[in-house]
Amino acid sequence: MSHLFDQIQEAKASIQARWDKTPVAGIVLGTGLGGLADDITADVKIPYGEIPHFLSSTAPSHKGQLVCGTLAGKPVVAMEGRFHFYEGYDLRRITFPVRAMRALGADVLVVSNACGGMNPQWNRGDIMLIDDHINLLGANPLIGVNDDRLGPRFPDMSEAYSLEYRKMAKEVASGLHVRLEEGIYAAMLGPSYETPAEIRYLRAIGADLVGMSTVPEVIAANHMGKKVMAISCVTNMAAGILPQKINHEEVLETGRQVRETLIGLLKALLPRMVG
Repeated sequence: MSHLFDQIQEAKASIQARWDKTPVAGIVLGTGLGGLADDITADVKIPYGEIPHFLSSTAPSHKGQLVCGTLAGKPVVAMEGRFHFYEGYDLRRITFPVRAMRALGADVLVVSNACGGMNPQWNRGDIMLIDDHINLLGANPLIGVNDDRLGPRFPDMSEAYSLEYRKMAKEVASGLHVRLEEGIYAAMLGPSYETPAEIRYLRAIGADLVGMSTVPEVIAANHMGKKVMAISCVTNMAAGILPQKINHEEVLETGRQVRETLIGLLKALLPRMVG
């Protein structure tokens, strides 16, 4: 972990050499939602390969760059593309950018993702707040020796997703006439989509949404004391919910369709979250 701390400082110094502002929030843009980065007034866009210890994103539609600039009048850093466990990376490496954003000064983490919906009353394109999660990845980014400079050995996860921010989000959504549901997110390894039997199991244990990301980043953020808000877009109905197969192109297309709604919500919400 001490080695990790030093690497974070190297990444921080590299980013600060090209961007001298202090971000109030870090944003992670998920599958099909990278277009939200176009609404950030960018001062600089840094390819991940030019930042020490950042990985390369191999997932389709993930550009793989850190966008540093302004959103709704607030300085932010945004990951245009994230890393996934199914890409073969270690979870400590996957969550490294979240730690680097915290080192830059971002006390708030906003995470977005594409997910499968498991409630038959929901539809493709619905926007969800994550209020809790179930980690079924079989791993945790905090495994190994702990460095107290980064966070406590046993971080509390009873409010992994800020209740305060969720209340704000629902108030803002109501004012914008945006339907905003809440649900529990289950993280699966992937990259294959889940089977109908697995979806029945996930519903039985209380999950409403399913995806292949987010949870490691949220664990790392909580370890560092960052407040988290996570927004999911239901880009497909999970296997067995509807009588049709899952198509990744439809996932991407749904992300594009909800882009304006999501960016409007974030623009209205961010100033309230960071004051």
